Amino acid sequence: MPLNNEGGSVALYWDFENIHAALCNEKEPGAYAQKDNRFRPQEPLVDIQSIVELAASFGPIAINRAYCNWQFFARYRDALLQNAVELVQLFPPGGGAKNGADIKLCLDAAEDIGRFAHIGTVVIVGGDSDFMPVSQKIKAAGRTLIGIGTRGSTNRHWAKSCHEFRYYENLVDRHDDAPASEPPEAAGSPRGGASAEPSAAAGANLPEATTPDSPVDLLHRAMRLLAEKKGDPWINKGEVLPMVKRLDPTFDLKELGHTSFAGWVKTLADVVEVRPGEHDQQLRLRET
Repeated sequence: MPLNNEGGSVALYWDFENIHAALCNEKEPGAYAQKDNRFRPQEPLVDIQSIVELAASFGPIAINRAYCNWQFFARYRDALLQNAVELVQLFPPGGGAKNGADIKLCLDAAEDIGRFAHIGTVVIVGGDSDFMPVSQKIKAAGRTLIGIGTRGSTNRHWAKSCHEFRYYENLVDRHDDAPASEPPEAAGSPRGGASAEPSAAAGANLPEATTPDSPVDLLHRAMRLLAEKKGDPWINKGEVLPMVKRLDPTFDLKELGHTSFAGWVKTLADVVEVRPGEHDQQLRLRET
């Protein structure tokens, strides 16, 4: 069973090329490994927001770090910026073209849990068996480990070594099949890396940046995540506002004309049910 790390922070680590390649290969097995496919600008496939939202359901995100050779992933720029992802550039040495993201990720995760006592949950995005050694270190340190990967490419031993493992496909289904955000222009250089400029023809078809969710949509997402984590549609009212603010730090009740969360919830009787709880009121989304 997962440890009780309520109140601790979350460290989220992405083996970004791993999850992207897995989604490419779902369309055509082995397609990503072909050099003419791998070493060119990549179309966005990963729904970054769904993964960040899952991580935020375990607590405030203190570390959100993604490892990749970013020169081919500039079209993810908008989604990465909107979700405050720290980019670590890894150029592949030699002709093998393996960028060593899993090794660097494991070293950083082991170092971070040793340095930062406030980290209670570690989330690793990737399906490699290479993560098994660091899973043992994380669990030995008394932290909760959550893994995320695709069904087709996740090593079953790695999945079993986590306290909880979530399949990417289930996260996207829950998020109403939200598409990955694509930027209207190319990204600049990530930390320590080179910039990658998509062609004008490719950029012409990219949609504009995603618009912010409405306050009610934000409340829906927060309550859904908390209910799924708890396994019960009824959740304590005191948990909801902190979750909303983790999903969108710009959320402000005053902009909605309210001074309290309870006052705002009262105006949403057609959206939220309220009942007395043992120590706090409990909320549940109304079925639609």
